[in-house]
Amino acid sequence: MKNLGTINKLIYSINMLFAFVLLLAFVLPFLPPKTFSVLSVLNLGVPFLILSNVLFFLYWLFRVKKQLLLSLVVLVIGQLAFGSLYKFSSSKKIEDPNNFKVMNYNVRLFNLFEWIPEKDIDTQIIEFVKKEAPAILCIQDYHPRKNNDLAFFKYKYEYLSGKKIKHGQAIFSQFPIINSGSVEFPNTSNNAIFADVVNGKDTIRIYNVHLQSLRINTQIDSLKKENSERLFNRIGSTFKMQQSQTELLLNHKNQSQYKAIICGDFNNTAFSYVYRKIKGDLNDTFLKAGNGFGRTYDFKFFPVRIDYIFADKAFSVNGFKAYNQHYSDHYPISTTLSLDKE
Repeated sequence: MKNLGTINKLIYSINMLFAFVLLLAFVLPFLPPKTFSVLSVLNLGVPFLILSNVLFFLYWLFRVKKQLLLSLVVLVIGQLAFGSLYKFSSSKKIEDPNNFKVMNYNVRLFNLFEWIPEKDIDTQIIEFVKKEAPAILCIQDYHPRKNNDLAFFKYKYEYLSGKKIKHGQAIFSQFPIINSGSVEFPNTSNNAIFADVVNGKDTIRIYNVHLQSLRINTQIDSLKKENSERLFNRIGSTFKMQQSQTELLLNHKNQSQYKAIICGDFNNTAFSYVYRKIKGDLNDTFLKAGNGFGRTYDFKFFPVRIDYIFADKAFSVNGFKAYNQHYSDHYPISTTLSLDKE
């Protein structure tokens, strides 16, 4: 730092702080939240930390200073461990006669309480799904309403709770469902449901997972009003619950003999412990066939990906799409998969 002016010394000091925090955040997915719950909060800030370090790198690059190496090294470590925040390659799209589309969508009760001040949001969601025509649809925050006509799916499995307002998860399928059920999560209305569907000679286990919500209002005015200590403690407690829920899910999955597809709203980023554990040796279909940020949640300040579709390695991932339809606080995603027929 000897050859830097006063302002650049200050900038580099801030740069070192951001680089260190990002490096720490890269370690946390390997540490259980039950042990490091407060530190796990950093997972949520990884997209912001990555973008910040990219800006620092560009700043020093523009000035042709060796200080660019700091952020560069940390970003390379992140790339090697997790992949980049942004996928520069073009989306894969492979035509295959065995292709079928899987869609995941948190519909936020089909806008029951009119969070989006627009009429007929529920009808627009149904029309969107009908147009995209997935063979399998997983919905979180599902709510049965008269206008929610998804009868164009031949088979369905709904799991609902709540006395006044029925809500929960649902799996809709064009393939026959021969078995279904719920993985119960204690002390919450969240859960995971599953359905075994028959595609030709293959039976496939579909999981629809909704991990514990952080219960954070992401509007900046609301965040300013939050007590920071209480907010951090609440997020830490939620991450502990997510870990327990993940363990229940994986215990259930390990007892199945079928190839699995896991869809869901994890309420956590791809830099989290629960993402790493649930993904395991499955393919993240966005990483295999998507491009861009793959944003799935409506957050104003930087792109956030908290909804996923994972597929067993026996499936070919022939396409992925993240949509921009703003009918919920989440955006729908879909993937195109195929299994070689014997």
